[in-house]
Amino acid sequence: MKVYVMTDLEGVAGVLNFAEWTGPGKLYYDLARKFLTLEINAAVDGFFEGGATEILVADGHGPSGINVDLLDPRVEYLRGWGAGPWPLCLDSSFDFLASIGQHAKAGTEFGHMAHTQNTGYLDLSINGVSIGEFGQIAMCASELGVRAIFGSGDAAFAQEARELVPGIESVAVKWGVKPGKGDDLSQEQYMRFTSSARHLQPERARRLIRTGALRAIQRARQESFGIIPLRAPFEKVTKLRPNAERDHKVVSRVTHPTSVIGVMNLSGQWERLEE
Repeated sequence: MKVYVMTDLEGVAGVLNFAEWTGPGKLYYDLARKFLTLEINAAVDGFFEGGATEILVADGHGPSGINVDLLDPRVEYLRGWGAGPWPLCLDSSFDFLASIGQHAKAGTEFGHMAHTQNTGYLDLSINGVSIGEFGQIAMCASELGVRAIFGSGDAAFAQEARELVPGIESVAVKWGVKPGKGDDLSQEQYMRFTSSARHLQPERARRLIRTGALRAIQRARQESFGIIPLRAPFEKVTKLRPNAERDHKVVSRVTHPTSVIGVMNLSGQWERLEE
């Protein structure tokens, strides 16, 4: 059984904010990468115990989120997407998709470090369904017949995953505490708005992730879950917040007649969003 593990940094227990944790030169960036890598290792251990034979770990955080030196030696590591980029080197040879360190989509109430692609996004939807980064790869996986079986991150992400993929196993490792969606905030304001949370201690979080990953793959061998129903044609609508260069919201719309992967690889013209 082959498992594709997509990873991100902002949904990891102990990763506290954008300002100090998420990129080169920031005070706790190396510690954040360690925390993520150990969460990955916990999930990998559970997957292998449950019968996985091959695991590919994709480093999905912008400037990189994984300390390869600490990564479980049984896995392969992927950085960079080749042509496309979607579906991010995922193909139909994989049986299962999992996400570790994932955050909720932009505008999620009680999300911690919530965003989609970056904090400039207001929303992204496919055929009217609002999705985040997990939803994008999970829809691509569904088109390929790859089942999304597990996700870990903040509690708002865990709920998002369960609503999009009924039956998915999820583990929450932190809980955002800020009410409201922040839709009227600029990019810079929103980055600060979404940085408050309660966290599990990282070792405890890793124990729960290992248990959840094991349970997910055991269930997936017995139950049918993990495929999102898709119906062509596909329309992708992307909305962006105001930022330092732009004092208004903008929107783009693109369509593809047959493929969600195809529409994910299209970009449209930006227009002022009139509300």
